[in-house]
Amino acid sequence: IPITLGVILNSYYDVKFNFLGMVFAALGVLVTSLYQVWVGAKQHELQVNSMQLLYYQAPMSSAMLLVAVPFFEPVFGEGGIFGPWSLSALLMVLLSGVIAFMVNLSIYWIIGNTSPVTYNMFGHFKFCITLFGGYVLFKDPLSINQGLGMLCTLFGILAYTHFKLSEQEGSKSKLVQR
Repeated sequence: IPITLGVILNSYYDVKFNFLGMVFAALGVLVTSLYQVWVGAKQHELQVNSMQLLYYQAPMSSAMLLVAVPFFEPVFGEGGIFGPWSLSALLMVLLSGVIAFMVNLSIYWIIGNTSPVTYNMFGHFKFCITLFGGYVLFKDPLSINQGLGMLCTLFGILAYTHFKLSEQEGSKSKLVQR
């Protein structure tokens, strides 16, 4: 409840809502949720670590992108995928690929070693750090309500962590008693 309230406060006072944006946000939440469940299930089903799962998943993702990209990007000619590329553009694409690889690897590692819920807690923490970093580094405006939302979200994350650690300690003590 505190995390939900905190995210609502941050979103309401930072983002301008419209119907199309709400549709894309709902679709994003749905796809992300299904993806996280799939990652956890596949990792346990195949009994693989995060790097092995990434090797399993990467060819499927590449094939899906190969089919989808021509509908959204020009293929030939100036500005096309098979057109001339500047060195800086090529380096940015390669850097983007390396970063995407590292993000996927960290997602698989977190979900494989904890749970999709813990991964979401980490995502909410990242969200708070991003807002705070924007305020500190770029002097982005931060309202009192957003500050309260960040504090509320962080409180929820700390509460979740406390309960999760208590649960693990309880499980360990039951094992020791056996």
